[in-house]
Amino acid sequence: MPGVFLLLILFGLSGLSHALDAGVTVPMQAVKVGRHSYCVEGQAGPASSGNQGFMSNAGFVVTREGVVVFDSLGTVPLARKMLGLVRRITTQPVKYVIVSHYHADHYYGLQVFKEAGAQIWAHRNAKGQTRTEAALQRFEQRKPELFPWVDERTRLLEPDVYLEGDTDFVLGGVHFGIRHVGPAHSAEDLALFVKEDGVLYAGDLVFKGRVPFVGDADSKAWLASLDKLVAMKPRVMVPGHGSVSRSPSKDLALTRDYLTYLRSEIGKAAADLEPFEEAYARIDWSRFSGLPAFDAANRPNAYNTYLLMERELLNQ
Repeated sequence: MPGVFLLLILFGLSGLSHALDAGVTVPMQAVKVGRHSYCVEGQAGPASSGNQGFMSNAGFVVTREGVVVFDSLGTVPLARKMLGLVRRITTQPVKYVIVSHYHADHYYGLQVFKEAGAQIWAHRNAKGQTRTEAALQRFEQRKPELFPWVDERTRLLEPDVYLEGDTDFVLGGVHFGIRHVGPAHSAEDLALFVKEDGVLYAGDLVFKGRVPFVGDADSKAWLASLDKLVAMKPRVMVPGHGSVSRSPSKDLALTRDYLTYLRSEIGKAAADLEPFEEAYARIDWSRFSGLPAFDAANRPNAYNTYLLMERELLNQ
């Protein structure tokens, strides 16, 4: 009898774990942004137990021959909830998942779509990104921060197809343009343009209404990549973070202005050999300090930009 009792306890704990997976309570909806195109919009701020990791955007495009998904969100349960939204709209299979870049909040949900039969596409620069020291450290960080939504059952999946550069394809009469807009926020940045809808899924090249996460990005190349987005002349833009933009050129301004200011002020400090701590304390950040994610992102952004601009000065 004790053995049976133990089995019942273990079965109950296993069931609880799966119940927690299925029980994400964070609100999520599919917002139609074009005839075929939808956006799933995450909450502001960094990933936390409060938002259950739902702090980035994703999207999907429904055609008569299948569905194209852009990014898979930051946890398996969130991706499962997103797939449920897709299923409310269409029974067509999910054919492809386009990964904008391999940062945790954009690809941890891939296994849900993989299990549903989708093929994962990413730029060739993403090869091996799940096995880097930085990726493994982030995974170990995410597990306690976002437990039970990220745990040992979360699989960090590599792409099935590596794209060499810009790629155009047609599915169900809808024309898609995948554009390699990196290296910028990451080396592998991809954007997806849906021609018939005029909808651009921009990935993390655009942060609307919040401070961007710069990390070790090449901010100079990032600014140049924003021009590539403008050249596509989208009617609607889905940023990597923040609300949908129906005035893309205008809404690119925050990301552009922040990066320009960061490079200008930090660049002066690096050129003058001013120590970083002194420079950071001196610079007036008031224009951006009231934005979501400022406290979490701005100082690391500034420090990494300081190192980047020191290297740029040495290479002149």
